[in-house]
Amino acid sequence: MPAHNQQDSAISFGPFRLFPKSRLLEKEGAPLHLGGRALDILIFLAERPGEVIDKRELVKHVWADVNVDEGSLRFHVAALRKALGDTGKSARYVVNVPGRGYCFVASFDQAAPQAAPPPSAEIALARSLPAQLAKMIGREDVIEKIASGLSLHRFMTVVGPGGIGKTAVAVTVGHRRSPDFGGRVFFVDFSPLRDASHIATTIASALGLAISAEDPTPALLTFLKSGPALLIFDSCEHVLDALAPLVERIVREAPQLRVLATSRESFRSEGERIFRLFPLDCPPERDGLEAADVLAYPAAQLFVERIAQSAGPFQLSAEEAPLVASICRRLDGIALAIELAAGRVNAYGIAGTASLLDSRFSLQWRGRRTAVPRHQTLAAALDWSYDLLPAAESATLRRLSVFAGPFAPEAAAAVAAGDGLTESETLEAIDSLVTKSLISPSGSRALRYRLLDTTRTYALAKLNELGESRQFARRHAEHFRDLFERAEADASTPLPEWLNIYGAELDNVRAALDWAFAPDGDAALGIALTAAAVTLWVRLSLFAECRERSRTALAALGETGDDRTRMQLLSALGWSLMYGEGRAREARPILETTLELADRLDDKDFRLRALWGLCIDQFNNGQFGKARVLAGRFANAVANSSDRTDLMLGDRLMAVALHYLGEQNEARVRIDRVNGLLHVLAEKPKIFPLDLRISTQYFRARILWLQGLADQAQALAARNIEEGRANGHALTFCSVLGQAACPIAFWAGDVDAAERHGTELLEHTDRHAIRLWGLWARAFNAAVIAKRGDVATGLPLLREELNRAGDARFLPRFLPLLGELAAGFLEADQIDRGLDVIDDVLARCNDRQELWYLPELTRIKAELMLRSARHSGDAEARLHEAMDMAVQQGARFWQLRCATSLARLMTGAGRSADALALLDDVCGAFAEGADTSDMRVARDLIAQWRG
Repeated sequence: MPAHNQQDSAISFGPFRLFPKSRLLEKEGAPLHLGGRALDILIFLAERPGEVIDKRELVKHVWADVNVDEGSLRFHVAALRKALGDTGKSARYVVNVPGRGYCFVASFDQAAPQAAPPPSAEIALARSLPAQLAKMIGREDVIEKIASGLSLHRFMTVVGPGGIGKTAVAVTVGHRRSPDFGGRVFFVDFSPLRDASHIATTIASALGLAISAEDPTPALLTFLKSGPALLIFDSCEHVLDALAPLVERIVREAPQLRVLATSRESFRSEGERIFRLFPLDCPPERDGLEAADVLAYPAAQLFVERIAQSAGPFQLSAEEAPLVASICRRLDGIALAIELAAGRVNAYGIAGTASLLDSRFSLQWRGRRTAVPRHQTLAAALDWSYDLLPAAESATLRRLSVFAGPFAPEAAAAVAAGDGLTESETLEAIDSLVTKSLISPSGSRALRYRLLDTTRTYALAKLNELGESRQFARRHAEHFRDLFERAEADASTPLPEWLNIYGAELDNVRAALDWAFAPDGDAALGIALTAAAVTLWVRLSLFAECRERSRTALAALGETGDDRTRMQLLSALGWSLMYGEGRAREARPILETTLELADRLDDKDFRLRALWGLCIDQFNNGQFGKARVLAGRFANAVANSSDRTDLMLGDRLMAVALHYLGEQNEARVRIDRVNGLLHVLAEKPKIFPLDLRISTQYFRARILWLQGLADQAQALAARNIEEGRANGHALTFCSVLGQAACPIAFWAGDVDAAERHGTELLEHTDRHAIRLWGLWARAFNAAVIAKRGDVATGLPLLREELNRAGDARFLPRFLPLLGELAAGFLEADQIDRGLDVIDDVLARCNDRQELWYLPELTRIKAELMLRSARHSGDAEARLHEAMDMAVQQGARFWQLRCATSLARLMTGAGRSADALALLDDVCGAFAEGADTSDMRVARDLIAQWRG
């Protein structure tokens, strides 16, 4: 131990002597090592013998301003007891008083002040430990774990990429543990060392030893055996081969020595304990982050702290908070990168700094003048690592820079192998780059890798410098073309699993397409990749991206390109317009051209895709008669197909057409036929973007509801929600909620469920940017507000949202909301406005053969007419008309509503017996739905009139 000039009173107990001022504990005359926290606890308790010290007081004294829980205290007390041999069976020194704290109970003698044992005369205290940072952000837990770990492990290595903060952490640990080693903490910086044969001499120099012998190792060992010491070896990655055996030897032969090393890869030595230092936590990519939310993350705290240091007081604004969050994420939470970026804010502002991150210029931003050369810039930090790599590893790193985001080992081998590297050599190089912290394993369940963004920018610049970028960008694009050609044919994999496999490649597809259609790219390759990637965009519900990418590829294809490729791209464009924009005028001619090409090429799949798309386009544009004709053409096209899935699709398409045309009984026959065959569905239909199982059930639930089978419909809708959620397809889940769950809850009078489903749908559409369903969800939620009785709020909001929807309000899904707008005017006693709305909607339905909702619209009009002096005489006729339509359609639910309105009118006219007979007859036909609001109203009226 180092020399102590001050006099120190020894506290003796059992075989131990404790020197509080010297922070030294001896056992039978020999120094006994304790961790710093455990020693603090012992000294504090021993200086107040027999007194129960409250746990909170003990924690506050030992940890000062650090916020820790009682678990840390228990851990260090346990370590203390173990070191003292305090097992509770014989000697007792520290006892726990339940509910109160800890007490030192040993019998001891306090001796007169005496000097702590002197060290050997030739040992001088080294002063090599650098000053620690005034404030370490986001690393307190790490520092505490490493500091505590040194009590358990004699050799620890902090591993991580350059600039992540390994040195700062190690230096802080050294200062924290310095008292435990009597100040014998020595810092050895290997970064300037270029000749590994001088390792031992470099260590001796840091220890302050003047050694003239040719081999300084024996003298080093003599020194290190003389007492407890902590050696901090910094920046070891370039001298590992020579340093590793020396560390093993000195740790083995100097039993009181601890070694803490920092390196970009581990030593792989006997007894080494690796502590991997991860990037600082960054704010998530999420809308609505406030400044306080962003500043809860250490990466953002560091960024703001460094801005204040370089530019003066700084307050993060709400507008700048998302930009700071983005900067931290793009810099991967690397402390050095964040500090360098923060240093640019004074010159460029936060927005300007963010815009410069992707440029190679950012790699040259300079940091603190006092920083070691390898930390002056990001480029210098990366040069340090890159220059140490063998040729195979540097080549692999450069080639992998063409990947955007994570990549699979198979993809890496396909792209980076060749030109002097075999596949096995490439994978071996990747393994080595991972150990050197230049490649990171991603957090996904399947094995994937990624380059940190700063590393990728650096490696990509190296690729460009060597003229290799076009060659490996082409390989990258070819790999993903081949991958998605196989993925398109993979119809047997369930959608969630398919998305787990292929959905993660979206960024790589985008990067490959951006390169392919750039001036120095390969447009033909880009066209092929676009055609192959259509399935990916559709299954991710990215219809806007599919539309724009298809247009780019079609423009590059020109008029003389391959007809089959043109057919594929036109089909993708037509579908993306139809599902993404709804009433897109250009969708029909595009799909008609697709059908012509499919007929010419005799391509069955694309013929069916085109017919399906044309039918849905007619639905969207309100041409239900034409839609039925196209559904018939589809059914004829698959009539002789050996694939049952084709027949199921034909029945489902016809069921939807019949449903909208108001033929619920025939629609039920078709949809039940599909439902009966779902168990044989082994593959996802190639021509259908939604999940056939799930989409069958939400239309089936609608039909069951209209037929008066409310209990079955509600149970089916509830199961459909769970299945849709688990399925993972964004557009399918929109339809689950919007086509069945929301309207059925609304019609049932379950306003709480309607509000819950509507809110979930709106959040889902916002999250996945599905515009059309988002417009509908906002209007539906306004209708729910009015349904709750707050007509003053809900009615104007519903009108506003329907106006905002524009042409989208002519989609079939908006029809009930227009009916609710008219009903809202009835509740608000704005009869003329209600009649204007209902007449416009009725005209729309009759013109378009949109008949399924016609009985309800006619009933609403009759209720409005009853409140109008000019029209009240015609109201009963309208109600009889509505009843007849409902009966003809097989829509018992509309029939019940019409009967209730008609019975009320009859009662008001003094015809209570007729009213009772009518309503009793209609209600008697229902075997389900007793808890729905309409049935409760009808039963209450019957009971009232009978009473």
